[in-house]
Amino acid sequence: MTLQFNDETFRDDYSFHNSERAIKRFPFPFHEDSYMYSVNMEQHRGGPADSVYEKRFDVDEHYVAEMRDRALVLADDPLRCQSLPHMTLAGWDLLELIMVSKSEDYPDLFELHRDGNNWRWINKPLGIDDSFVFLDETTLPYGPMEYITRQTQGDFCVLDQRDDNLWMDAGIVTTQADWSLDFDIGMNFFEWHAPVPLAHEKGIFVRALKFLLNIQQGAPARRLNWTMTVNPLLDTSPENYHKWGVQKTTLTPENIGAKQHLRVELQTFFRLPRSNALVFPIRCYLCSFQDLMTVPKWGRRLHRVVRDLPEELATYKGFIDNRPMMLDYLSDFDDGLPTSAGIWPDLDSEPALTKP
Repeated sequence: MTLQFNDETFRDDYSFHNSERAIKRFPFPFHEDSYMYSVNMEQHRGGPADSVYEKRFDVDEHYVAEMRDRALVLADDPLRCQSLPHMTLAGWDLLELIMVSKSEDYPDLFELHRDGNNWRWINKPLGIDDSFVFLDETTLPYGPMEYITRQTQGDFCVLDQRDDNLWMDAGIVTTQADWSLDFDIGMNFFEWHAPVPLAHEKGIFVRALKFLLNIQQGAPARRLNWTMTVNPLLDTSPENYHKWGVQKTTLTPENIGAKQHLRVELQTFFRLPRSNALVFPIRCYLCSFQDLMTVPKWGRRLHRVVRDLPEELATYKGFIDNRPMMLDYLSDFDDGLPTSAGIWPDLDSEPALTKP
């Protein structure tokens, strides 16, 4: 299928929009009618055709606009991309992983030509055609990690593994859900997860770290995470909270369907071959409430999840003040019928909304 890239923005006039296809392939994060933190890891071995899981790095209709937004964020705040000196080799590992994956998975959009260490990379959507020497930083306009992640949707944390722990020693983070790379750089796994409520008491992070430390090359893993965002903002960083935090107060019963967005992260994990680092891509997907409600199963389930979420989690995820208004809106799309198991929309089998 030939991709058509949206001309859209994630700021100012917020012209971001999802096509019908994008709604159907949205990674809805709730496999049942309730939610609690869990490790919820699985192998990242592809998935149903045209799902966000099918390719190693999903490229969709938002690609060009997202890369334009990333460039704006980096121009305003270069510290959103950092790499400690010992992580350069991991950056080359990541560059190779992404270039090989994209050229194999999307040959109509990306090309990689290799003659020994002399490489040529062609990115047709962004109009890039660069030749460089692999492992020679002087032949690229940026360091290897920054070069390739300026062309790849999602944030990237590159984690060094030592002392039976993972350390956030490199990354590019411009689409995060209210956390700061500049604050977390150099922290270990438990330190950067310290603010998360309930999960520590349940031992979630101890189990998650054990799993991640044992990820092998060629056997990537994935999971979903989620939060809420008012307006289709990619950059919800603490550095810019003064710009986006106030937007939570702009919701009304009349505009909540269009302005309130479910924000889902497809988190994947790849072991890198030369450095033995672990790369942690965090791909953000946004979908408005009104678009989600076009899928009856998701409308029923989202109401039940938001209604029953523990107060600590609703507070941590930043929507505790707006939860009553959310529930007023979502309740109109929950007729009490049972929902089918799993995250898929099940449009062919799930009954239509019966509530008037």
